[in-house]
Amino acid sequence: MKKILVLHTGGTISMSENEAGEVIQNEENPLLKLTHHFDFEIDLVVEDIFNLPSPHIAPQHMLQLKNRIQKAVNEEKIDGVVITHGTDTLEETAYFLDLTLPNNLPVVLTGAMRSSNEIGSDGLHNFQSAILTAASDNAKDKGVLIVMNDEVHTARYVTKTHTTNVATFRTPTFGPIGLISKNHVLFFQELIAQTTADVNELTEEVFLVKAYAGMSPLQFELLDHPKTKGVVIEALGAGNLPPQTLPAIQKLLDKNIPIVLVSRCFNGIAEDVYHYIGGGVELKEMGVIFCRGLNGQKARIKLLIGLSAGMHNQELAEFVNNATS
Repeated sequence: MKKILVLHTGGTISMSENEAGEVIQNEENPLLKLTHHFDFEIDLVVEDIFNLPSPHIAPQHMLQLKNRIQKAVNEEKIDGVVITHGTDTLEETAYFLDLTLPNNLPVVLTGAMRSSNEIGSDGLHNFQSAILTAASDNAKDKGVLIVMNDEVHTARYVTKTHTTNVATFRTPTFGPIGLISKNHVLFFQELIAQTTADVNELTEEVFLVKAYAGMSPLQFELLDHPKTKGVVIEALGAGNLPPQTLPAIQKLLDKNIPIVLVSRCFNGIAEDVYHYIGGGVELKEMGVIFCRGLNGQKARIKLLIGLSAGMHNQELAEFVNNATS
């Protein structure tokens, strides 16, 4: 019998709708009373590690999850992990764990778009699908996974794409790597090599800025602060910025503050292809690190972990820039 550690963290999957139609937190997670409906033979070790809406989740909570899972691996001989989580920041927690845990153990995150007592609530079904995935032998060596709406996605590329739709989680360009069919987990793709970095404490003050037409240098000037450890920019198009922002960016680089660049586009990667003032070629020559394939929030997580692991300069650039991790 497989032994699966279940860590509940809160979120819509654990909430209910009140008489006014507002979604509120419950003192007790309703999933705790519903797991007896499952008819599979899997030993579930269930723990409410915290009960927070996902906008309240911070990297310190992610580190707490990572440490709890490592303890379970070392001392409790588990076969997999399921984490229930609010959907707003689920992809960031998943990617944090993907970068900091050994990728041979199945770790699966899931959540819900409808609270536990709404018509068409998706929480219990997603929870069941996540448990089946974590218990699947084929889920090993695939890194951290997200299971929602009968699809299996990788933590690296999945993102929330809709505010309310149950099919909100999508993987741009590549699609899901697996599907849930009744009580079977079917995999059709897998990721190439995975790079991880063990961290025990976290760097703070890593910022995310989104570029826009006519952007002034003011945001970057405000980030010229002794506490600033790193900056991620969601740049325009293939990786370009308004020219008036360059002097302020150069000042940050001159202070050895790493700046990572991704595209604000939904699909594609950031590249140094345009050779004009503010174009990707100039930005790369200035020392901006291009991060291929990740969105802004995940690039921030990756930069934060690299800095927390003590990486600097070329080592940090290679870690952040590696498209296969």
